[in-house]
Amino acid sequence: MPLHQGHEKPDERPLSVNPFYGEANPAVEMAEAPPKHRLADAPLPPSTAYQLVHDELMLDGNSRLNLATFVSTWMEPQAGVLMNECRDKNMIDKDEYPRTAELERRCVAMLADLWNAPDPSAAVGCSTTGSSEACMLAGMALKRRWAQRNADRYPGRDARPNLVMGVNVQVCWEKFCNFWEVEARQVPMEGDRYHLDPRAAAELCDENTIGVVGILGSTFDGSYEPIADLCAALDALQERTGLDIPVHVDGASGGMIAPFLDEDLVWDFRLPRVASINTSGHKYGLVYPGVGWALWRDREALPEELVFRVNYLGGDMPTFALNFSRPGAQVVAQYYSFLRLGREGYRMVQQSTRNVARHLAERIEALGDFRLLTRGDQLPVFALTTAPEVQAFDVFDVSRRLRENGWLVPAYTFPPNREDLSVLRVVCRNGFSADLAELFLEDLKRLLPELRRQPHPLIRDKNAATGFHH
Repeated sequence: MPLHQGHEKPDERPLSVNPFYGEANPAVEMAEAPPKHRLADAPLPPSTAYQLVHDELMLDGNSRLNLATFVSTWMEPQAGVLMNECRDKNMIDKDEYPRTAELERRCVAMLADLWNAPDPSAAVGCSTTGSSEACMLAGMALKRRWAQRNADRYPGRDARPNLVMGVNVQVCWEKFCNFWEVEARQVPMEGDRYHLDPRAAAELCDENTIGVVGILGSTFDGSYEPIADLCAALDALQERTGLDIPVHVDGASGGMIAPFLDEDLVWDFRLPRVASINTSGHKYGLVYPGVGWALWRDREALPEELVFRVNYLGGDMPTFALNFSRPGAQVVAQYYSFLRLGREGYRMVQQSTRNVARHLAERIEALGDFRLLTRGDQLPVFALTTAPEVQAFDVFDVSRRLRENGWLVPAYTFPPNREDLSVLRVVCRNGFSADLAELFLEDLKRLLPELRRQPHPLIRDKNAATGFHH
């Protein structure tokens, strides 16, 4: 998404205020309406300011109908009350808000236990504003550990650190490599493999590799990457070459699905090569945006020099974060969700979401116009493309027509080496109920006859057709 820039032209028309919010005189109302792109000279009554902002936001999409985002769009009212009570607490000020800090510590301990840390009491971690920040912190730790091991030759002209990952990683990993001057080595897609291949990843590793990123739940199609196989390939590499390459698991979504629905899947700290894991509390952690979590298996995995100890407002405060001030509301909401649901509650919620995804995928496949790439049986997410015999429309047409009914479903082209493949992706979250899924299916059925009568796909510019939202 492009950065916002200043308005290119002076105000051509002021924002219009409903006459009921001032004198019931349209002429006066227009004259006193505030400008859009500069500060007004005088304040507005709170009711007027509220109504102006409220009315403009009505043109946003309905978040509950947004099947592009992984981010939670529904919580219980009690969670909303708690978040409202904590919105003024600065999370970083642990000395002034010790109970909020304690809830953060408990959440870290719960995640360490959930992810099978060898000694949950020895695992270290922190909350973040989301998985993107958590990934940055994990990448920094990988780079610093590599730099310590190679202090005799780094920094140096011939020692450029690199990070190995699949081409399907979330864009935050590309940002990390760009910001922290790390070479990104990406394994392309091949054939029907839409994520990282463990053997290909190991082949890209060398003495300058700081780590390999495995994705537990690819945003492109919802599939899990084979973390255990990746660790086995790196074990074999170490036996051959002596290179000891750590793994970071980006569990932004799957880190809160697999522990409850795929208990036999070994992907977490049970694998000795897994040094760190992140997840998004605001995705399948069932919390409103934005909260994420980063955990390291032990103190050795997080270099001590990266942890700042700040004397802030009279207290010694260890902190490891890119952001400083942020509200404590989301951390409190995460603890509420853990306390409210427990393991069994999370299992039931996530199973319900997966059931909706699998059932909806099967119903769409039965229409005959689409071919499923994934079926919602890992993340509650599935990707589909048009069937080979369909020539009248493509996924971009479907996305555009669904938007007319309020449904936000992204259509996008896959990365190298599958740029030939364009797909729709449907993300099912808690709050996207079986009833809503049935309404979605009815709308899809309703628009198909018109699409089938098209002479050809109507959208030419595939890049402008729709967004690929993580």
